Amino acid sequence: MNRYWMRTQEIPAAVVVAVVLSIALIVVLLRSVRAYAADGSEAAFRKENEAAMSKMMAAMTLEPSGDVDADFVASMVPHHQGAIEMAQAELRYGRNEQLRRIAQEIIVDQTQEIAAMRMALGQPGSHSVEHK
Repeated sequence: MNRYWMRTQEIPAAVVVAVVLSIALIVVLLRSVRAYAADGSEAAFRKENEAAMSKMMAAMTLEPSGDVDADFVASMVPHHQGAIEMAQAELRYGRNEQLRRIAQEIIVDQTQEIAAMRMALGQPGSHSVEHK
């Protein structure tokens, strides 16, 4: 036998077990990914996320008003609102508990920051934020 080919009996049992377990894990993960894609949540998440991004980018485009502070708030509010909407999509479709907790924190933090910015300018509606 060629010296570069290892005979089956020369492979340690632990390596064989590790390879078999790795293959089994890959199969389980692939099935999970297929199930995730098959239930439509991936497409729905992407649609909502892209809509939030488009809405945010359009709303952030503004003509300068001559008031730097007002312009800052006018561009930051849609930015924060976009983050809220993306976090809401994560809560609707995401499965990772750590990311879901982060999404909840984003919603709370960004809502408070929007209110604080509006309040700093004395704008009406500084206590309410648009939620889906």
